[in-house]
Amino acid sequence: MAPNVEDSPFFKDAKAQGRAITRDPPKFDFESYIANYEGRTRLERLHHIGITSTYLSTDALRTAITEAKQGKDVEVYNTLTDRLHTIDPDDPLSVPDTAWLERKTKEVKAEMESLEQQLKQYKNNLIKESIRMGYDDLGQFYTSIGEHNSAMKAFARERDYCTSTQHVADMSLKQIYSGIQQRSWTSVHSNVSKIQPMSLKTEEKAKLEPICAAVMGLSHLASGNFRDAARQFLAVNPSFMTADTQAGIAWQRQVLTGNDIAVYGGLCALASMDRSELQKHVLENSNFRSFLELEPHVRRAISLFCGSKYTQCLEILEAYRTDYLLDYYLHPCVKDLYSQVRSKSIVQYFIPFSCVTLDEMGKAFASTGGVSIEDELVEMIQRGVLNARIDLVERLLVSPLTNPRTEVHTAALKMAQEYEHALRLRLIRLAMLNEGIIVRQPQSQSQNSSPEGHGGNPQGLPVAYPFAMMREETS
Repeated sequence: MAPNVEDSPFFKDAKAQGRAITRDPPKFDFESYIANYEGRTRLERLHHIGITSTYLSTDALRTAITEAKQGKDVEVYNTLTDRLHTIDPDDPLSVPDTAWLERKTKEVKAEMESLEQQLKQYKNNLIKESIRMGYDDLGQFYTSIGEHNSAMKAFARERDYCTSTQHVADMSLKQIYSGIQQRSWTSVHSNVSKIQPMSLKTEEKAKLEPICAAVMGLSHLASGNFRDAARQFLAVNPSFMTADTQAGIAWQRQVLTGNDIAVYGGLCALASMDRSELQKHVLENSNFRSFLELEPHVRRAISLFCGSKYTQCLEILEAYRTDYLLDYYLHPCVKDLYSQVRSKSIVQYFIPFSCVTLDEMGKAFASTGGVSIEDELVEMIQRGVLNARIDLVERLLVSPLTNPRTEVHTAALKMAQEYEHALRLRLIRLAMLNEGIIVRQPQSQSQNSSPEGHGGNPQGLPVAYPFAMMREETS
């Protein structure tokens, strides 16, 4: 790391804007970590590390610039060199290679013209398969140069020329990939919903289901729906880690790795599920256990939470905060995820007690971000997360007084009233049936009704008074 990286104009501006900047080294090995990815996600992760970590900034950006020169995206190369120049202007890679830029720009333009000309010829020949392949080649070319919106349009036009269900599935997968690249989660949702009901071969269906679950989990995570994200990640089959390339995309390396699914799914579950759900759906989930073996600290944190060892659980999460802030998809959600896990821990810790000293709470839950435990508890009480009161004189967190006898009596009276009301409705209906006060269904409607023969009344019973009129008579 260059000694003046943290004092560079880029990181000074980032601090002024309130962006999350990490100074500590992460727990993962940089070379091993980035070797798990390829394609666009490798560049994006390198770029994110370069603009977030002062410790790895120059190494990540230098690696990203080298990777970018092997591709076709001129814009991302310019962006990376500009970033490195603002952070370390003395680095030789911070100066753009103008000769490469000119040559690559001409090559990209020539390739685009060639693909468009070929597609035009295919359309003149009216061969559907050739036209489909022409749009597919054009969409993949747009993806390689970073024009994901144009790629999605090309793949969408390909649909009209698909001649099999498998072609439609492959086209939808490519649209999902383009949607992920440009953070169009609505498009990801819609294309996944198109794939799921398709009539495919059993083996093809088995290959697509883990991909659909993984990308849906990623979509929910990016949208802040942690519970839905947890359910999707927990449903990913371990075959995802060894799956073959689908639609020309190695999903387990170009989008998410097994380690990512373990971390994302574990953290989302920890933030949105109670202890019984964590035990049943996470720790006892044989499929997800295969992912947790890749990230044992996540499994350990969940086990500690289920064992009511909240302090140790939070300590593990804090130890890996830097790693999660350097994750391309996870970093915007780290603050909310950690806040929800901490709030749940405080609530669960306080349940067995009638009162706890604030000093004891401070020891059990060390303050983070300079916020005192008193302010944190006040904020939780105001949000309705914690049902308690604070005694500032005695410095106690006090549980509100309850009268179990009154609660039992109230519940019993409510149950009796509901039972009596239901019984009166049944007696009135029986009396109406006995007196013949019924409304029979017309013969013509009964013949043209639902397959059961009685349009929503499968047993063919006569229709009695409307329910609203029955309630009026009971009153």
